[in-house]
Amino acid sequence: MSLASYNIHRCFGTDGRYTPERTAEVIDALDADVIGLQEVDMRLLVDGRAQLDFLADRLNLNPVPGPNIKGRRGKFGNALLTRWPVLSVRRTDLTVRHFEPRGAILAELNVRGQPLRVVVTHLGLNAAERRLQVRHLLLALEEEGHDDMATIIMGDFNEWRPTRGCLRTIDRRFGQSLMPRTFPSRLPLLPLDRIWAWPADGLKRLSVYATPLSRMTSDHLPLRAEVAWDAHELPGGWRRRMTITNV
Repeated sequence: MSLASYNIHRCFGTDGRYTPERTAEVIDALDADVIGLQEVDMRLLVDGRAQLDFLADRLNLNPVPGPNIKGRRGKFGNALLTRWPVLSVRRTDLTVRHFEPRGAILAELNVRGQPLRVVVTHLGLNAAERRLQVRHLLLALEEEGHDDMATIIMGDFNEWRPTRGCLRTIDRRFGQSLMPRTFPSRLPLLPLDRIWAWPADGLKRLSVYATPLSRMTSDHLPLRAEVAWDAHELPGGWRRRMTITNV
């Protein structure tokens, strides 16, 4: 199964042009079953449709909105696009006082009759803010239970420090994250975007999708992963949940 995380920068490219069709072309080229998006601006219309609706229709994927900002003009924030049926969705507020609204999507998908939990988030720009947000995110996962469920965590974490940053807490729970550079897209220097898989052995490949088009379409490059779990690698409780059917 293929996954991707992509900060689409409101569909504004590094050339300053607003081109949702170009964003859709990059996402389509990723050929991913599940895509976590950040900076989706549902206040901006494309042929009379919100950005997320346009992308979902254009790519024939199921959309899950996760806005952090809601106003009279519309919504802005995270989103999930997936080929798989969505069983449940929870949206968690990660906003820290005096900082920009932030949040996370916690979705359970039905992948060929097997449950998969997918978390999509976009953390803040301040180090102390990010530490609190990671703590709140892990607490939200604990509250959900299902510790034995296969889980993907992905997003723009705005963290580049390998040893001193807030992501050490996630690493201790879900395994050491790889750090390919995704930002800025024209000359990537910082590993701001991450993908974790649990059980960690399920993450088979992680790569940055860098093409002339993707370097121009957003200030971030997409991060793509391949995941697969053998039955003997999965926790017993997760195997028991494999009887879930499409709803």
